[in-house]
Amino acid sequence: MDTIAHMLTKIRNANMKSKDYVDIDSSKMKQNIIKLLKEEGFIKGYKYIENNKQGVVRVYLKYGPNKEKIINSIKKISKPSRKVYMGSTEITKVRSGLGIVIISTSKGIMSDKKAKELKIGGEAICEVW
Repeated sequence: MDTIAHMLTKIRNANMKSKDYVDIDSSKMKQNIIKLLKEEGFIKGYKYIENNKQGVVRVYLKYGPNKEKIINSIKKISKPSRKVYMGSTEITKVRSGLGIVIISTSKGIMSDKKAKELKIGGEAICEVW
């Protein structure tokens, strides 16, 4: 099962229902993706909650002053059946720079802008705008 796709679906569904937060089972990769979403301004914040298993990350969703959604679209690019890799020169802008592509590189999880700046490519995980 693709746990990253499951996490993105939970965020997408909670966002469509205008929920304040959503709880996601934790892993290092998920925590890094959520941290990047916070840095890029797509979510309000997050909190790690310890439990007897792997832990849970509570993601606080962000909305505009009139409850307009900040995340308009969040979708997986690479899938277990088809991995998508991008070199630093192949990375394109999402919605004319309004969105980001989250890329897994040899230097960790980062946005498309930072990967271009560092001139490194990697596996395109998802796009958010």
